[in-house]
Amino acid sequence: MEMVKGVKKSECLELEELRKEECKGKSVKVRGAVHTIRDMGTVAFVILRRRDGLIQCVYEKGVSDFEIKDIKEAASVEVTGIVSGAEKAPHGIEIRLRQIRILSEPAAPMPLPVAKWKMNTSLEAKLNYRPVSLRNIRERARFRIQEGLVRGFRDFLYGQGFTEIHTPKIGAKSAEGGANLFRLDYFHRPAVLQQSPQFYKQMMTGVFDRVFETAPVFRAEKHNTKRHLNEYTSLDFEMGYIDGFEDIMAMETGYLQYTMKLLEREYGDQLQILGVELPKTDQIPAVRFDEIKRLVSEEYGRAIRSPYDLEPEEEVLISRYAKEKWDADFVFVTHYPSRKRPFYAMDDPEDSKYTLSFDLLFRGMEITTGGQRIHDYHSLLKKMEQRGMTEEGMEQYLSAFKYGMPPHGGLGIGLERLTMKLTGDDNVRETTLFPRDMSRLEP
Repeated sequence: MEMVKGVKKSECLELEELRKEECKGKSVKVRGAVHTIRDMGTVAFVILRRRDGLIQCVYEKGVSDFEIKDIKEAASVEVTGIVSGAEKAPHGIEIRLRQIRILSEPAAPMPLPVAKWKMNTSLEAKLNYRPVSLRNIRERARFRIQEGLVRGFRDFLYGQGFTEIHTPKIGAKSAEGGANLFRLDYFHRPAVLQQSPQFYKQMMTGVFDRVFETAPVFRAEKHNTKRHLNEYTSLDFEMGYIDGFEDIMAMETGYLQYTMKLLEREYGDQLQILGVELPKTDQIPAVRFDEIKRLVSEEYGRAIRSPYDLEPEEEVLISRYAKEKWDADFVFVTHYPSRKRPFYAMDDPEDSKYTLSFDLLFRGMEITTGGQRIHDYHSLLKKMEQRGMTEEGMEQYLSAFKYGMPPHGGLGIGLERLTMKLTGDDNVRETTLFPRDMSRLEP
């Protein structure tokens, strides 16, 4: 019998260890995948791809104890060699190869040129071969940055006293309503895939005061645009005992400030690979929906076509206006019309045509929707009655309010959209690991 005592220290070194000055001149072992091979005859450069970056290895005929022809691109290997400084190599080091051990070999040639800096391959091809295309350094960098956005969300909210929750994605009724629902047969009962965790996070505000979740949501929207997905990841939080919806905007601003510093501090390599310029987050302007529509219309000579919602072109112009007038990369648009908000949105007591809610626009696109919720049981029932809604399927949700709820509000951030605008991509599928849209269920 053997006792397992925890994580074992590997004899194979990490990139961070290899970069240390005391490693130079020493024999080391490293594992990785063969990213590319540049055969120069008596010398060849073997680039290994690892989770922490690329490592350049040098094969020298007569010095290395193997033949370069024995190595294939995409093979997994363990190499032994001497670390030396190399100014032009990735991370300023290289390994002069002595031995190599093949751990696994590919069964077919690579279908995409993943070793190129830019693959110059269609999005369709990249998505069809997603597990392969993501081996490209630039493609992969997007999702390390996305990791930072989620990591920042969690770390910041933990620091603000939030509790992480995990809510069901199959329900009897959707929080958002409407026709864009994925309906399913749940053991001979009708059910839907949730469009958001809204009901559950509100109920849990009555338990933990402050809650958050990062999880998939589902929208059966028949959109085939560069900004829509039928399954995406939402960063949601809900907080109780607020003084107003402004507290929600302030909390999101704090998250963005925290996360941009985190990205700058710990994701510098990925930011550099993609040429990302981090946005300003020191302060974010907040302007009323009706006011900003008027200002943009006057400034850019665009007629207001929809008085109750923002069109994509308007979002672009509002962001342009915010950058030109206030040097702001983000802008909160507040007091959305009530008819375009769900029943649980609290109406503005000064004008019930508007709500105490907001969207956050970032570089021309809405990435967040949030606001204050109705917390009074009787007010919630009245709003539902005004909209011709029934209580069927929402009894548990309503019971939370029946037995008392604090003033509260929250938001949902579209992770893929936020990543897309941060990295400068123009299609949300680029920043989705395995996109689900009207035509794609695989891979």
